[in-house]
Amino acid sequence: MKDHIERVLAAVFGGIFLLLACVVAVETISRKVFNVSLQGADELGGYALAVGSTIAFSLALMGRNHIRVDVFHERFPRAMQAFLNWFSIVTLASFGTFVAWIATKVITDTLQYGSTAQTPWATPLIWPQAVWYAGLVIFAMVSIGYALRASWLLLTKRVDTLNHDFHPKSAKEELKEELDDLAQRQSTEQGAQP
Repeated sequence: MKDHIERVLAAVFGGIFLLLACVVAVETISRKVFNVSLQGADELGGYALAVGSTIAFSLALMGRNHIRVDVFHERFPRAMQAFLNWFSIVTLASFGTFVAWIATKVITDTLQYGSTAQTPWATPLIWPQAVWYAGLVIFAMVSIGYALRASWLLLTKRVDTLNHDFHPKSAKEELKEELDDLAQRQSTEQGAQP
């Protein structure tokens, strides 16, 4: 299930930026060749960045890709590692919840004032902000779910499971993932060739 959700989020993320790349290419060509501007590629770029980043937050959390300074992590005893892993996910969940709460105030103000973008399109800001807000709420909910699971593992003294599921990725793990991905792409390419 987790892998399926990650694939869907990654596809949405990639689709957003592929579409943005097409819009920017059309904008650039139309400006250079026809001396005409679409008037909005930069606005769409801002919306894509805002929405794409919230998707990336959840993707990074699910793939354990958030950056953590772990110079000494492996040198600590297993119990200390478990505490630090628990503390990091609880802190991240607290931060995600705080950001979603602040975003609620932004959405409320946008609705109250009927804010529009100060661009030629005059887009009602509630549309892109609603998608941005949904992404932040999803990230907060995912991080809270992970924090609850880590807390349960800590309370039940399942240190090894906690360390396995929540420790920072090592360089060896990242290398293995890259090599596995490369092997999968190569086998797919070979299977596609006649």
